[in-house]
Amino acid sequence: MSSFIHADLDALVRLSAKARGFSFLPRQPIHSILAGRHASRLRGRGLNFEEIRNYLPGDDVRTMDWKVTARTRSPHIRVYTEERDRPVLFIVDQRSSMFFGSRRTMKSVTACEVAALGAWRVLKQGDRVGALIFNDREVINIQPHRSRTRVRQMLGSMVEMNHQLNGNSPPANPEKFNEVLKQALQMAKHDYLICVISDAYGMNPETKRLLTLLSAHNDVINAFIYDPLEANLPDAGKLTMAEGNKQMEVDTGSKKIRSAFAREFNERLNRIQSISRGRSIPVLPIETSRPVPEQVRDLMGASTGQGRKGNHGR
Repeated sequence: MSSFIHADLDALVRLSAKARGFSFLPRQPIHSILAGRHASRLRGRGLNFEEIRNYLPGDDVRTMDWKVTARTRSPHIRVYTEERDRPVLFIVDQRSSMFFGSRRTMKSVTACEVAALGAWRVLKQGDRVGALIFNDREVINIQPHRSRTRVRQMLGSMVEMNHQLNGNSPPANPEKFNEVLKQALQMAKHDYLICVISDAYGMNPETKRLLTLLSAHNDVINAFIYDPLEANLPDAGKLTMAEGNKQMEVDTGSKKIRSAFAREFNERLNRIQSISRGRSIPVLPIETSRPVPEQVRDLMGASTGQGRKGNHGR
């Protein structure tokens, strides 16, 4: 099957070699979108409580355990050690609204590429990888684990669900997005990094509430997947557009039709930006027409920004 239409497992595995030049760790390059003042401050790995011991000169007084100190009448502190790894949860949208593309790949394939690239990078950083992969009917739950086997399981599940998409797929289920966020709340109690990879179809006030809860004790990143044709429909006369086996003729010379395309896209973009901005959730706009590793490094790496072609959502 063409890699334009459906994701290819071997191609997703090969992205391991390109998972470099960016980081999900707290210290970010100055040009990374995660380093901006509107971005979240990544918490990094959590802390494990080890013991309570007597205070020694030079200890941080902020770790003082005042209850034990009062009870024993001798200063005591709480000792913590950094967790050796941190769970990262990828929420990957494979609903029928993602089965659209005009150049290079479908949005659904681009979403798989973003998740695969991120998963390989997280594994190289020594953190655990998990996923919630969903379509209009079901959700695949992959618990976080630090192993290549778990990443390959995630990639295989994405490809399997991706290949279910076709021109006869039913209309996208807008409610499924919030259902998956509710599952994420049950799964990610604290100190997770949650990467939501979607075209933002179905976001509503309930989404805002759920993302607020998720971001209270976790870091959240929204990877907004879009096709350039959604953002700017060209005046190219009558065009035949296809989604799988479905085809329709669209008169792109009609200003009304071009305005409708732009309006729907801008409404989705404004919605995800509005929901994310108030919660310090960075939005990473990823378009279907450019290689994913290049875009991710532009957004999250040490790039000076030269060569960036799209500015939507930045």
